[in-house]
Amino acid sequence: MTDSLAGKTNSHPADALVLRLAEAARHVAAGVEIVDPATTYIEPGAEIGAGTVIEPNTTIRGATKIGAASRIGPNSVLTNAEVGDRCVVFASVISDSTIQDDVHIGPFSHVLGDSHLESDVRLGTAAEVNRSRIGKGSKSNHFSYIGDAEIGDDVNIGAGAVTCNYDGVAKHKTVIEDGAFIGSDSMLVAPVRIGKGASTGAGSVVTKDVGDGEKVAGVPAKKLKGKKKHV
Repeated sequence: MTDSLAGKTNSHPADALVLRLAEAARHVAAGVEIVDPATTYIEPGAEIGAGTVIEPNTTIRGATKIGAASRIGPNSVLTNAEVGDRCVVFASVISDSTIQDDVHIGPFSHVLGDSHLESDVRLGTAAEVNRSRIGKGSKSNHFSYIGDAEIGDDVNIGAGAVTCNYDGVAKHKTVIEDGAFIGSDSMLVAPVRIGKGASTGAGSVVTKDVGDGEKVAGVPAKKLKGKKKHV
């Protein structure tokens, strides 16, 4: 059947299903478990490692590569993504980004813009990462936005934290160094650097660099003095 407006030949839905099932069968033969092939969309050219499980309602597009023993879905969309071994991508979207081994993402998270998550990173519910790199073992478990950021190893990002990267004219970079602790609802107004082992109090608005090991809190955030020891 030809669409007179588009001038293109429309394939029958049944034909499309046959093609999808054939592509799914190719991956199953290579050791991939596809829980429900009828609701799984895998474009030709995708690579999936043995032992990986693809849950229902999952779409895998473009030059996506998935390692071994990972679990993708349900309800996930991967486009031109590189995902390592033993990863979980639950009800989330990954586009044009790299995910190393043993990373957990989701539910309802989004990684895009050539972002890079190193091994053992955890993104929990509703975390967005855009044009950023997150170091090994770092965590953002709840409701956060990480944009134009360079985050070190073993950083904890609290619920509701935001890298405020856009000033209305240009995007700016946030750097968070190894072992830092970003308190819940912290607003990091870029350009800004948080030093190694530094921490921000809940609700802080950080407009200036924070040195290694320093603690800041408030609006705007100020350095907290250490408590005196009782003799």
